[in-house]
Amino acid sequence: MDFKSLMSAQIARSKPPVSKSSSSPSPTPDSPASTAANKYVRRADLEASRQAEYLAEQARLSAEREERLSKKRKLEEEEAERNARREEKLRKLAEDSRRRREEEEKEEERRRRKRLGLPEAPDQPALEDGGMETGEAGTGETGEDIPDDELRNKLREINEPVTLFDEDHSARLRRYYTLTRMAVTASSQKLSNGPIPTTLEPVEEKDMLLPSTLALQPGTEEYAFLHRQLASYFTLLLTEWSHALAERDASVKQSSSGKAAYNSYLVVLKDLTPLFRHFEKQSLDRDLLEPICKIVRSAQKRRYVEANDEYLTLSIGKAAWPIGVTMVGIHERSAREKLHESSSGKQAHIMSDEVTRKFLQSIKRCISFAQTRWPPEDLGQLMG
Repeated sequence: MDFKSLMSAQIARSKPPVSKSSSSPSPTPDSPASTAANKYVRRADLEASRQAEYLAEQARLSAEREERLSKKRKLEEEEAERNARREEKLRKLAEDSRRRREEEEKEEERRRRKRLGLPEAPDQPALEDGGMETGEAGTGETGEDIPDDELRNKLREINEPVTLFDEDHSARLRRYYTLTRMAVTASSQKLSNGPIPTTLEPVEEKDMLLPSTLALQPGTEEYAFLHRQLASYFTLLLTEWSHALAERDASVKQSSSGKAAYNSYLVVLKDLTPLFRHFEKQSLDRDLLEPICKIVRSAQKRRYVEANDEYLTLSIGKAAWPIGVTMVGIHERSAREKLHESSSGKQAHIMSDEVTRKFLQSIKRCISFAQTRWPPEDLGQLMG
């Protein structure tokens, strides 16, 4: 055996045995797998692949960004719409609140004027947006334009709010001219300083005496002067009544009878106020005006019994009053139709309505006071 074979046998014995579960033999350098593993890739292909991945990532990010922006725009539009609805609701609430406040103020003013016996206040024209047309120079139908600073100072001078909620310059200008026009109207209707304020101009005491023949033709100067005479006479009588009550001693004022007399005076003032309103409007019915003139004329002449008779004729009337049984059978009795007559002068006006009944009773109380303030020369003319 040569040396070569000995060495090969020795090397074979020194090698570990090959396990059966080992993998397949590795490919030889000349096999196809070794050829595929050793295949190279070009740099241009790697750069193109990287650029394609980058563009895809950028497109994905751009799509996400556009989606976020669209959602944001949608949220902003919804928020703007909610704000617009909220502003519109607040504007309507403020307008309703302002309208209710004005109505409450008007109602309170109406009750105050009614309580004090003042005439009804003139209606304030509505301050609408189209109420004053503004031209090129900024002037409207109500007057010339006023700078805003000067307009605010003018509103402060008349003790009015400088600006209202959601009020612009044109609305503020309309409000100022409306307030000044109302002030001029109120000053033109000056009220008297009597116990019952009235717009009728009072006449002198020497001109209060009513003539024997009355001018009852509406629309004439004599007819208007007649109402002024009546209002002036009752104003004089009520003024003297208030002075008589004020001149009493303190002990008399605090007594029950003194308080009752003062309350009676207040009731007369309240009940005569509608009569003064009729005098102002010259709307008193002729069937009432003529008897009241007769009562006043008799009282002015200090013939209080005649005045009382005229009052009884006016209040009770001359109509027959049915007493007892008026229908006892099927046959009509003589003069039975007179029980239901309602011709002029036979029906009692005091039964017509509550307001008329009250101011007629107040006239009777005024006559009762007049005979104590201006007693007659003939004691037979004193009422019982």
